[in-house]
Amino acid sequence: MSDLFIGLMSGTSLDGVDAVLARFPEAGGAMQSLGHAHQPFSKALREELLSLNQSGPDELHRAALAANALARSYADLVAQLLERCALRPQDIRALGAHGQTVRHRPGEFDGIGYTSQLLNGALLAEQSGISVVCDLRSRDVAAGGQGAPLVPAFHRAVFGRADESLAVLNIGGISNISLLPADGRTLGFDCGPGNCLMDAWIAEHQGQDYDAEGSWAAQGQVVPELLLALLAEPFFAKPPPRSTGRDLFHRAWLQQHLDRLSTTPRAEDVQATLLELSARAVADSLRSEEQVLSRLLVCGGGALNRQLMQRLQALLPGTQVARSDEAGLPVMEVEAAAFAWLAMRFVRGLPGNLPAVTGAAGPRILGALHPA
Repeated sequence: MSDLFIGLMSGTSLDGVDAVLARFPEAGGAMQSLGHAHQPFSKALREELLSLNQSGPDELHRAALAANALARSYADLVAQLLERCALRPQDIRALGAHGQTVRHRPGEFDGIGYTSQLLNGALLAEQSGISVVCDLRSRDVAAGGQGAPLVPAFHRAVFGRADESLAVLNIGGISNISLLPADGRTLGFDCGPGNCLMDAWIAEHQGQDYDAEGSWAAQGQVVPELLLALLAEPFFAKPPPRSTGRDLFHRAWLQQHLDRLSTTPRAEDVQATLLELSARAVADSLRSEEQVLSRLLVCGGGALNRQLMQRLQALLPGTQVARSDEAGLPVMEVEAAAFAWLAMRFVRGLPGNLPAVTGAAGPRILGALHPA
């Protein structure tokens, strides 16, 4: 039986899809990352996925078509990765496919709530020729959990050390952190907005998809009145388990706070404030958990934002802030590799969640299978 798995991840940053080919030896031992590929979304698909984060006309129809388009995008990227690695579909045991989160409301409305990741898993299985494990968050939510974050268990398996207390921070559209103390415990939660607000603001004012290296934010000054108002959002005071998404942190949320300011700030000052918000959300979370960490390993697109990395280091003077590359897994591969790991756990009948992280009633095997 093959020990090769592929993980597919498209996150809240909406920058596209990452695929990682990984080997998980049956007899145990370290994961091997064997290949990585990335494909940006088309402009039309990106705009439609972003639009579907809010209620709108004919959204059931539009969501179904977007799920099909996403499956085709995933399948195209899988084919590229297989060709690059000189492999055939039958060489792969399974794909772990995240899908695109468009709603995340665990515990709300009826006491259970829901989380929704768009993806036509059946179409992906048809087009890729590989068994697909998807819908990886719903079982945790059904068991009373947040359905997120799911990566801390993977982070413990890959980065955890018995002689060091460290943390792994993923900065995508939303930021989430895994705390990996040397005593073997694993904790984790969402911190708050990562890139989502910064990306929205620079797209509106500069026509750019993202603020490369945080250079535009570096030209501005933090607006204290705005920063304090943003940090007063009740989410930041919630104890774990906690998770969030674009349901809360979106452009209209920011506008509500801008409208209440005594003066209108410059656009670059708002960008600087949003970057500071992302950094403070992480630093304040770590302080509230009273964790003493030797290292903070950062992955995701935010790890490429030099200004944000510098602010994290300034706010965490006793902790070495570094990219995950230094621990052996490049920043843009970590999340996709985690979903390869979750597919492996499903196939081998092993739980993928950590109740201490998500708040679920117990360990659960996560996902639904579409056989090849």
